[in-house]
Amino acid sequence: MLIAIAGKDFIKVASDTRVSTGYSILMRKHSKTTQLTKDVVITSGGMVADIEALHKNLLTRIKIYKMQNKREPNLNNLAKLLSNMLYGRRFMPYYAFNLLCGLDPTTGEGVVMGYDAVGSFDRINYGGQGSGQSLAMTVLDSQFHGHNFLVKQLPESQETVENVAKDIIHGVAERDIYTGDNVEIVTVDKDGVRRYMEPIRRD
Repeated sequence: MLIAIAGKDFIKVASDTRVSTGYSILMRKHSKTTQLTKDVVITSGGMVADIEALHKNLLTRIKIYKMQNKREPNLNNLAKLLSNMLYGRRFMPYYAFNLLCGLDPTTGEGVVMGYDAVGSFDRINYGGQGSGQSLAMTVLDSQFHGHNFLVKQLPESQETVENVAKDIIHGVAERDIYTGDNVEIVTVDKDGVRRYMEPIRRD
């Protein structure tokens, strides 16, 4: 389970670290988020082998871009690159459902790009992927969109967003056997990318 929430000048990504198949837990401390540039990360749910292959291919393409252009690609460049990579495999797609997260290169606002398996994407303020998506999205809709009242602006408090994200992951872990062990919080802002981990439900 993973969620990403855009703020006024930051992004918060929260994901659990469990990898499982059926009723077997394969890994308990697996990060689902990869740093691509100084202000862009990708977090993915799905099949671990396909996710690892996709992330490695993305990092390779970024190195080639940097050698050719003498600069890092920005979020918009990476959004189109990822879309093309996924669409190029549309007849045998990566089993990976991605959220590309970073700072808008012109405004500095947090941005989440949500993808399906074959490269269609949309710019959103928050998103979720993984086995507990249906459990998490209703809370995200309530807290950050405001369907029952006026549409909210992008949140300004990193602490508030982080606490809500952790609460959601904890709540999902109580009802989804594929979510658990630890929650990893990744922050992207003007100071770069930071991450830390703390334990959640263990069974």
